[in-house]
Amino acid sequence: MSAYWLARSRVIDPVRYMKYAEQVPAIIEKYGARVLSRGAPFVQVEGDGHFTRFVLLEFPSLQQALDCYHSPEYQRARQHRLDGAGEAEITLLEAGEFTSAMTLERASNA
Repeated sequence: MSAYWLARSRVIDPVRYMKYAEQVPAIIEKYGARVLSRGAPFVQVEGDGHFTRFVLLEFPSLQQALDCYHSPEYQRARQHRLDGAGEAEITLLEAGEFTSAMTLERASNA
């Protein structure tokens, strides 16, 4: 089942952040990802607007997304966006409709 990599980020130092952004395409391709959106224009309709860059990737499976994130090459690349170059929230999630009373209850206790 497909999985998605959702990243919300804020670029602080564009020159240092670009060192990260330039390496990512080859890394994610190795793990079978398809870019659905990366750095495109967006409209903030809810939320505080803290993040100013968004990325949506599709992987063949959640395991492949996890393998990509934990890979040595991605971990090396991400060092370029740490330490003040940027900040990010990255979430990996499996595709599908999973809404039920049980999943909503679990979500409310998070």
